[in-house]
Amino acid sequence: MKSLHVSVPDQRVRLFDDGQMILELPVSTSRFGLGTEEGSNRTPLGSFRICEKYGTRAPEGTIFKGRKPIGYWSANEESEEDLVLTRIFRLESDDPETSNTYQRYIYFHGTNQEQKIGSPASHGCIRLSNRAIADLYPLVPVGTPVYISNNPFS
Repeated sequence: MKSLHVSVPDQRVRLFDDGQMILELPVSTSRFGLGTEEGSNRTPLGSFRICEKYGTRAPEGTIFKGRKPIGYWSANEESEEDLVLTRIFRLESDDPETSNTYQRYIYFHGTNQEQKIGSPASHGCIRLSNRAIADLYPLVPVGTPVYISNNPFS
């Protein structure tokens, strides 16, 4: 069984398959810190699962609004806006403390701010480079468990 493990202090995600780590990638979690409050733009901690995936056939750099493709971003375009690009994994949780994750639109997604990957810079989501999210996308099915922790990887 596959699972994703995010370490907030390390700003990394690891993909495991039957307990064996098969991939590790840099990420960017929230620049506002950790939390579950609606409108806080914070990354939640806990156990989740991927409940929806978007972008199966979309070209790398596709811009999504409301999980629908609306255009394309080019690496030479500068923008301070936190764009959702390339692919989306939407998260949900059964835990009462994090049950609002789905309504908060907490995703794994590509970004137009790839230079910030490896440091907290998102608005609550888990950002990856566009190449990394495209490569990860076919490896993790809907239903994949996701663990977001404030502990470093050992």
